[in-house]
Amino acid sequence: MVILGSRAVAAGHVTLARLKGPHYVRLFPDVYAPADLPLDHAAWCRAAALLLDGRGALSGYSAALLWGVDVLPRDAPVEVTVPRKVQLARRPNLVVVRSTLAAGDIRRSQGLPVTHPDRTAFDLARRADVHEGVVAVDALLNARRISHESLRAYALTRRRWPRAPQLAEVLALADAGAQSPMETRTRLMLLAGGLPRPTTQYEVRDAAGTFVARLDLAYKHYKVGVEYEGAHHRDGDQYQRDLRRINALHALGWLIIRFGPGDILHTPERSVALVRAALAERV
Repeated sequence: MVILGSRAVAAGHVTLARLKGPHYVRLFPDVYAPADLPLDHAAWCRAAALLLDGRGALSGYSAALLWGVDVLPRDAPVEVTVPRKVQLARRPNLVVVRSTLAAGDIRRSQGLPVTHPDRTAFDLARRADVHEGVVAVDALLNARRISHESLRAYALTRRRWPRAPQLAEVLALADAGAQSPMETRTRLMLLAGGLPRPTTQYEVRDAAGTFVARLDLAYKHYKVGVEYEGAHHRDGDQYQRDLRRINALHALGWLIIRFGPGDILHTPERSVALVRAALAERV
């Protein structure tokens, strides 16, 4: 458990000597954690909430995580948003954003003060990279924390905020069907390459109407499916299920193109060309 040192000492839960010894680690001023506590992002969020002491809220990717949506960039610091008048310094592993926080902007999730899901999405959508904004908004949509309508309505009251116009671009690209950040990136890769917008989570059924498979992305009129293959597909049982699934789709005339992380992140032009050629063959 992350603790406020002065409060724990005053309550007699721990001695100052023990707190300063090898049994605890100092995360922020007066904020400590047991030395054996795994310091994942959620633990750092709890530490930051103690540092906030009611003066703001966890925000950005940290808030998204606490709403059950993990789109954290690797080694991302904890982010908090505080009113401009609040004196809170940036520290290692802590980013402090100074901004207006309306009463309705703050909620509680997992016992911590966090920005409302719409505020969280609004903030992430206004960041420099539009595609990463779409990744975050897709995930919040898929988790049903927000809707296109709720986010659009929220943004209407903040049209003059920095980079607010970018939200329209993010919403135009967003899709609640994406079930992972890499599925979103796969879809965005295709769109950036000039291909038509695919249908997400498309259900393929046979002539009798029996469910056969659900495709990450589908060009249904061409019977071309595009899928992102994560590490879990290498599992033995999953691999066998995938083979049966692909064979069933092929029997129905579908062509399935499967991409891994490198295809999306490192060779997108080649990947787009492969899909474009597949669509051209089926015109």
